[in-house]
Amino acid sequence: MNQTDTRKETLEFNKLQKRLRRHVGNAIADYNMIEEGDVVMACISGGKDSFAMLDILLNLQKAAPIKFEVVAVNLDQKQPGFPEHILPDYFETLNIPYYIVDKDTYSVVKEKVPEGKTTCGLCSRLRRGTLYSFAEKIGATKLALGHHMDDIVETMFLNMFHGSRLKAMPPKLRSDDGRNVVIRPLTYCREKDLIKYAEHKEFPIIPCNLCGSQENLQRQSIKAMLIEWDKKTPGRVEAIFKSIQNVSPSQLADRELFDFVNLPLDREGNREEYEFSEAVVSSTNIDESMFIDVTNI
Repeated sequence: MNQTDTRKETLEFNKLQKRLRRHVGNAIADYNMIEEGDVVMACISGGKDSFAMLDILLNLQKAAPIKFEVVAVNLDQKQPGFPEHILPDYFETLNIPYYIVDKDTYSVVKEKVPEGKTTCGLCSRLRRGTLYSFAEKIGATKLALGHHMDDIVETMFLNMFHGSRLKAMPPKLRSDDGRNVVIRPLTYCREKDLIKYAEHKEFPIIPCNLCGSQENLQRQSIKAMLIEWDKKTPGRVEAIFKSIQNVSPSQLADRELFDFVNLPLDREGNREEYEFSEAVVSSTNIDESMFIDVTNI
């Protein structure tokens, strides 16, 4: 690689790094994820996303107008062949506080899940329960997970297609018992950016071998669908995500969110201009790209 290419690569990475840090900072501010005095337990799996999250949080910690702690925590699930030295060595180089939690969830998952079935569901529940308990033990006030925008959008479609529910992953969540608060600082970050970031940073990524790198076929199908959409229409994933932030209950059909049953007729207030008139036409913004040529129909 010549000097020009090196300079260009450095420039591109600096832009990427600045963009990711900005996205994380905005997500933290928008959802009040981290507050003065918080102890943030960064849950590190060994994957690209959690490594990137930790790296960006540590950087923001230095520049933030508030003081908060970051503690790295890895759950060692006792998977055969798991390289136990990699994460402790990495945390030592960063000179940050960290814990390795030993919990043999591997044996439980292998015992409970039939051969050939997806282990991700049970594995994540066991992992979440263990991490919740450990957060209380060390006095952590927030649990930071490495889910990004693509994860959130994929989860929404998974629930729509396979669960008949309009549900995704929230940027911030209080556990059902109210004892823990989960935050997702990478909420505004795209996976494709995180892949490039991890490659440049050369994080010591550890693949998940619990299921022999088994893929959740339903999620992989949705991921492929979104990648195809993104190629054809750049920005579509971001648009879908923004729709999750702009919900209109009265325009959906959930009777728990909106009282469709008791909609009173009220003709006492000001009347809207909804008849066909010059005033209505002139004040309406018409998107000409939506016009259809019907001359040859």
